[in-house]
Amino acid sequence: MTEKQALAGFAAISHEARLRIVRMLVVAGSDGMAAGAIASALDGAQPSRVSFHLKELDHAGLIESRREGKSIIYSANWPALTALSAFLVHDCCQGHCQYCDKAIALLAKCEGRPTGPIRCEPVAPEAS
Repeated sequence: MTEKQALAGFAAISHEARLRIVRMLVVAGSDGMAAGAIASALDGAQPSRVSFHLKELDHAGLIESRREGKSIIYSANWPALTALSAFLVHDCCQGHCQYCDKAIALLAKCEGRPTGPIRCEPVAPEAS
């Protein structure tokens, strides 16, 4: 990801409604959400405002859309969101952080679908 792409992504989510939309779409996973459902979840925001925010997020490449019948379904663009997250931590620890490298690699595999049971076990630090 280039700095210019990162700036566009961060600018797109720097608005409260757009950040909320991205978070909703992350929770929705690969199924995504219809524009009307997004508007309802934003406390009944006006459809024209929601369309504007969706356009901004799409322009930044953070979301994708597809048509299903009469509805347009929006979903998170997982590779773009991963790249944006990785951009922030890529050079942590002078570029030699095994934990961040593993986190970035795991995020890169995300497709917005469950891959198995959720485990919230603490990870033991590796011996140095």
